[in-house]
Amino acid sequence: MDDVEVLSTIVGLLKKLEPDAQQRVLHSVQTFLAIPSQRDAHLPTHAKVLQSSFLSTSPTDFSRDRTLSPKEFIRDKHPVTDGDRVTCLAYYLTHYRETPHFKTVDISGLNTEAAQPKLSNPSAAVENATRDGYLVAGTKGNKQISSAGEKYVEMLPDREAATEALRSLRTRRAIKKRKPKTA
Repeated sequence: MDDVEVLSTIVGLLKKLEPDAQQRVLHSVQTFLAIPSQRDAHLPTHAKVLQSSFLSTSPTDFSRDRTLSPKEFIRDKHPVTDGDRVTCLAYYLTHYRETPHFKTVDISGLNTEAAQPKLSNPSAAVENATRDGYLVAGTKGNKQISSAGEKYVEMLPDREAATEALRSLRTRRAIKKRKPKTA
């Protein structure tokens, strides 16, 4: 097969997909084959080295990591509370669907796709995860997973280790003493 035939086949197949799916597939192929993107070309050398260290070196590692369904991911992480489940779903959106910024409806949709019990109040669950430091505000009213939330999910299903990791990432706020009011 020559270059023109390969290109023709790829373009023919990509035309059948929605634009966002086309981008996802192209990015996945680029990552799988360790082809630097145009935006990577402008990175300083030390950033390219750091970025390449995160790329998978084995095609089987790449495919194994990215083919995990949301259902399998949630099953493996075994979240107990709605806040834990929301955080796991946010992690999945960020790392498996390349959607770092999301709305509550995205979490609810992924929860349904993962065949999980319906969240009784998705907005409250997302706000609880935000209050606990697992999620933070993103742009345009979106949410995103925090670094503490990512670390927490990575340590699951070992809840003790996950809680300890989260505790070590949190900084203690100084308590301000109130001055007594003078009459």
